[in-house]
Amino acid sequence: MKIDYTKLIVSKLKRSGKKPVRYKELLRDCKRKHFDIDKFNDTVAAMKRRGEITETKYGFSLGEKKKERKCKVVRINRTFGFVQDIETGEEFFVAGKFLLGALPGDIVMVRTFKGRGESLEGEITQIAEQNYSRFMGEIVNEFGELKIVPDTLCKSALRFDNPGRLELHEGDKVIAEITRRGKRHSEHICAITATYGSSMRAASCALCVVEVNGLTPVFPPQVIMQARQVSDYSRIQAELPNRVDLRDKPIFTIDGADTKDIDDAISVEKTKTGYELGVHIADVSHYVTPKSELDNEAFKRGTSVYYANRVIPMLPKELSNGICSLNPNEDRLAFSCLAQLDKQGHITSYKFVKSVIRSRVKGVYSEINEMLEGYNSKSNSEKYADVKDQLPLMLELGDILKANRISRGCPELETTESKLIIDETDKCVDVVPRTRGRSEELIEDFMLVANECAARFGFDNKLPFVYRIHEEPSEEKTEGLKETLVKLNIQQKIGERATAQDMAAVLEKVRDTPLAPIVNNIILRSMSKAKYSTEPVGHFGLMLDDYAHFTSPIRRYPDLAIHRIMSEFLSGTKAADCAQKYSKFSYAAADQATKTELTAMEVERSCEDCYKAEYMLSHIGDDYDGIITGVTDFGVFVGLENTCEGLLHVDELEAGAYECDGVMTLKNYSTGKTYTVGDRIRVMVTNANVNSGKIDFALAQS
Repeated sequence: MKIDYTKLIVSKLKRSGKKPVRYKELLRDCKRKHFDIDKFNDTVAAMKRRGEITETKYGFSLGEKKKERKCKVVRINRTFGFVQDIETGEEFFVAGKFLLGALPGDIVMVRTFKGRGESLEGEITQIAEQNYSRFMGEIVNEFGELKIVPDTLCKSALRFDNPGRLELHEGDKVIAEITRRGKRHSEHICAITATYGSSMRAASCALCVVEVNGLTPVFPPQVIMQARQVSDYSRIQAELPNRVDLRDKPIFTIDGADTKDIDDAISVEKTKTGYELGVHIADVSHYVTPKSELDNEAFKRGTSVYYANRVIPMLPKELSNGICSLNPNEDRLAFSCLAQLDKQGHITSYKFVKSVIRSRVKGVYSEINEMLEGYNSKSNSEKYADVKDQLPLMLELGDILKANRISRGCPELETTESKLIIDETDKCVDVVPRTRGRSEELIEDFMLVANECAARFGFDNKLPFVYRIHEEPSEEKTEGLKETLVKLNIQQKIGERATAQDMAAVLEKVRDTPLAPIVNNIILRSMSKAKYSTEPVGHFGLMLDDYAHFTSPIRRYPDLAIHRIMSEFLSGTKAADCAQKYSKFSYAAADQATKTELTAMEVERSCEDCYKAEYMLSHIGDDYDGIITGVTDFGVFVGLENTCEGLLHVDELEAGAYECDGVMTLKNYSTGKTYTVGDRIRVMVTNANVNSGKIDFALAQS
């Protein structure tokens, strides 16, 4: 006979009224035939966790029923997940046994309780709305039967249906759709919907990541048709009477050598009081009109996504690489920011105008860097003849702007990006750090000026707007940063809330030391995430009160959104009428842009990890010098000079009992040996899993 332990415990505590019941008494009164002491204890623990009963030194009492939280499942791993409170935005860890088979995107009811640490944890009690149904996985052969092992949902291999009769092989990377849910992830029933080839190929894994996140380089036919309709070059001439003609100015672009979607150009001129900086941006809003097929698709995508040697564009190539791209020696419609700066580089005034420009040359970062360093080859001299007088002036203004940025206390974070070298077979054959020269910094500083002016324009004219905001770090993150810096023996004067100047001072202290990359990452993790908002709360990292994204409307929807609002106002529409027309739109654009940016970042990072693992797969057995970038109970993470990172598991270290301080050090208490963040270490590559993007190390023997 099945015993209802919960009912027995509640019945006993109800009879006792307000008087607590000690464990021995509760156990004695609940004992029955076929009684299972382990199940009884498990029930007591679960009821305590759910708040149904409470325990003090006097015994057990009935607890007050806690209000459950309505949450959204945001992430699922193989053994745990995270949910986010829909009202407060607070996130809670949920152990695998308490997930109830929930999937990302599900709306669930969650009962919270105090976990092992200080933070609250959650238990899903009900799945209110089912949302997510697709997942990625790898085909495995289990005792002669093909099954799918999900990348994240669970450890178990699941049986599947194959309604499309796809040709499947062991090791294939696939997407599956859940057709019937169970109470656990391992009980879900699924069907294979697409196969992408071998999971040993990064290109296959990347395509799968892109697809499961709802991204595609292919545009609907009606969007392509409209893009072709608006890409009528004869209309540029017809628009000239409505434009400020800037074709006589020495305007040009600077981008990477392989850039095709060129959306920004610059010009710099000396004035009596300082400088005029012109930042000329492709006038995408002229072609992408509100609620058109193009606009609806761009809003949905939110941003272009770049990974390896591929791009998933926000706009069709007819616009992004065609009529909107500021190609050299061709008339283009632009939205120009003409900023007046004094000799100290401070903005004294600005104006935005709808213009027509003609870029003199397609500048390339590497070539401009050579010229700024004094290496003027014959080919570069000929190519840049029309704008050669601009370069010294650009450098002069750029140096002033950089000095201003440093003097106002902006943290100079030096995070190293990766450059993947992909061969003609789509295989990653090398990974190197991406280098930045002086011209990249110049363009970045010039774009900051235009973005600051755009935000001021929106605020000063009381327009509904989409701002780029970066809030100050939370007290919790600030405290964690201070503790970490103390353990690194780095002196700091950070108060209850870290300021940007505090962080800049710490970065300056460790500059040109082995700790520099580690401290960079620690400070980066302590900061809040930048996002889009209709409220101008400022940008913590840039130390600016006013900031928006104006300079990339080809690849970012927020930029296109504020172009549209600014254009409406400049055409003569009153601010109050703009507010009525665009208030809801600005809120929707900010919210959607934040969501799509996060998705793009996750996709780009996941794809990059797959390509890095593919490269390291051909270097198993090779030794590398690295730096410990993180420590955990199960090992240390090691970053290599080529930007690849992997795990050195405790099983690969010297034998002994290990303990991690949770922040900086993993210590072997048997030998006294310590592994600390920032330590240099030599490792050997033992494994690289392309499917998961994970790399494993052992200690090098040499």
